[in-house]
Amino acid sequence: MRVTDVLEMLAGGATVGEIVADFPYLATDDVIAALGFAARQADHAIVTAAE
Repeated sequence: MRVTDVLEMLAGGATVGEIVADFPYLATDDVIAALGFAARQADHAIVTAAE
C-alpha cells in the first residue's frame, strides 16, 4: 500500500476506521504515519525572488 493510496482514500472521505477495516494489514498508526510522511514532504522552504 502506497502513502498516496492512503491519502487518496482519506481525501475521498474514507475514515481511518474504514481504511483499517478494509485493509486488515494496516493499523491506525500506519494511516497516521502516512499523514505524517505527507506533511514532512510538503514542508519546504519558501523562496521569494529578490526585488
